[in-house]
Amino acid sequence: MAKSKTTISVSEEEAASQGEATEQVVQIPLAELHPFEGHPFKVLDDESMEQTVESIKLIGIAVPLIVRPDPDGGYEILSGHRRHHAAEIAGFDTVPVIVKNLDDDASIILMVDSNLQRENILPSERAWAFKMKLDAMKHQGSRADRTSTQVVEKLSAEQVGEEAGMSRESIRRYIRLTNLIPEVLDMVDNKEIAFNPAVELSFLKPEEQKLFLEAKDAAQTTPSLSQAQRLKKLSQDGECTLEKMCDIMDEVKKGELDHVTIKNDVLRKYFPKSYTPKQMENTIIRLLEQWQRKKQRDQML
Repeated sequence: MAKSKTTISVSEEEAASQGEATEQVVQIPLAELHPFEGHPFKVLDDESMEQTVESIKLIGIAVPLIVRPDPDGGYEILSGHRRHHAAEIAGFDTVPVIVKNLDDDASIILMVDSNLQRENILPSERAWAFKMKLDAMKHQGSRADRTSTQVVEKLSAEQVGEEAGMSRESIRRYIRLTNLIPEVLDMVDNKEIAFNPAVELSFLKPEEQKLFLEAKDAAQTTPSLSQAQRLKKLSQDGECTLEKMCDIMDEVKKGELDHVTIKNDVLRKYFPKSYTPKQMENTIIRLLEQWQRKKQRDQML
């Protein structure tokens, strides 16, 4: 059952001019709203979405969506993709919006900045958002400034970093992730591949990244930073074959043979509750010594 709301009927031109002048909130049918083309932020039907749906059923949409008129009809959502989807699930007919008349570059910057305020941002979302914003700012700068493209790019990257609370180098490293093929980038989102190795893997050609996936599956492991750097070197030297990648991925990571980790809940099944970790360690060592002596006796027979 949709919430009962007062709908202000306005034409696209009226809504745009009103929104731009006074940021007036108007009600627009859900059917007239569609996502910003190419926006990098995922709208998932997860637990967070369920909470959002329950919230708007109780109190409505407290923060209006921000949209812009679409020349092909309807409105393009700049901010509020998740609220729009939650409203659809909740059965709303209309949602409150602020309509702004913005060009493509300004729309991208607003879309990125508003969505980066979310608490949980996936690496892929951050990577594509930074790239889109940087490209938009470079385009704005090239139109407004006669300085070189390199200078505009440097200044834009510094500004993106400053506004995100990151260094220019961090912004560029995130943007490197956009060179990953979707399968590898998904692994970064799912924490199957760490950020720093992923940046190194982004220098591999797409076909080489597909070979890397084969090598990774064969080795049943994820690359360390050192391994990823050597895979990058193979690519730079034109020697990135499946065989050589498998050789690197099959290596035991440094430190893996230095210690063995056994989870506490596994150990507790074999020891009294009163045993301290040190007592468990001493007992394990004593039993291993007994096992080793028995093995030596058996070999002598």
